[in-house]
Amino acid sequence: MTKQAIGPVMIDVEGFILNQSEKQKINHPNTGAVILFSRNYSSPQQIEKLISEIRQARNGDILIAVDQEGGRVQRFQSGFTRLPPAATFTQSPELAESAGWLMASELLAVGVDFSFAPVLDVDCGISEIIGNRSFSQDPLLATQLSSQFRKGMNSAGMAATGKHFPGHGAVALDSHLTLPVDDRDLQTIREKDIQPFKQLINEGLEAIMPAHVVYPQIDSLPAGFSKKWIHDILRTELNFNGTIFSDDLSMEGAASIGDFKQRGVLALAAGCDMVLVCNNPTAADEVLNSIPVSQNQSREKRLNAMLGKSKYSREQLMKTKKWLEISAQIKNLSDA
Repeated sequence: MTKQAIGPVMIDVEGFILNQSEKQKINHPNTGAVILFSRNYSSPQQIEKLISEIRQARNGDILIAVDQEGGRVQRFQSGFTRLPPAATFTQSPELAESAGWLMASELLAVGVDFSFAPVLDVDCGISEIIGNRSFSQDPLLATQLSSQFRKGMNSAGMAATGKHFPGHGAVALDSHLTLPVDDRDLQTIREKDIQPFKQLINEGLEAIMPAHVVYPQIDSLPAGFSKKWIHDILRTELNFNGTIFSDDLSMEGAASIGDFKQRGVLALAAGCDMVLVCNNPTAADEVLNSIPVSQNQSREKRLNAMLGKSKYSREQLMKTKKWLEISAQIKNLSDA
């Protein structure tokens, strides 16, 4: 039987083990990835088993993702090193690369391909949903620290995903709950928010996630559905050749686009390689079944580049001198 390519839809699963309908959904031609949440995690051993089950359910490769930034956004906690918020590294910049390596190594060792990190948003002091998830309010420092964090991820064998393009840090509203609007002009955004994205793209950044934010001076559509942002600015002006993931289509910031079918079709048409549909199994079915199954070699090549390259089993990792030293350093930083 011919193996299926990595499809353009990322879905989630309900619990610690798969049910039969989830197994069928994972093997849908349009499925390409599963994102894991805290509800899927009880221990490193359990998550390894679940990931193995997910991979066995698909005839072909599948990506396994998680949000493991640190601070408020760390889905796997017990049995993993607790990571501090990104903003903490302004006090200890020499540990940013080590933290990226540690986060990535621990995830790869249980079978996760990548974490949606680092956050490249420049904090403007008004966004509660971003806040200390940003490395800094200074674009130069945010760029330097996120670059080091990515370097650490890469050295462990993990591709990085910068989010939320072109920047979510200047709006107070949370795009999970509503559709934020950023009224600034393109030049202002270029001079501040886009700087980390631009630099990391030049360094070879593997993936980007656009924001569910409208920038009306540039386009009436949220960035993740906008050809102006994705094709004209991200792909053409910034020369980004990596993978583009939509943010979750279930978020209220995506609701203005229409029903789930419309959201999925428009995000892919705008230039996203993969769309996320989380916490809504019915919506996931709708998106999987509404997108025509198609071969796209460029997309498949970009998505294949997101597969993790694990260097250690969990047992091996935790015996290495590097892990012992860095996990102690990061724990001290988190406790400080």
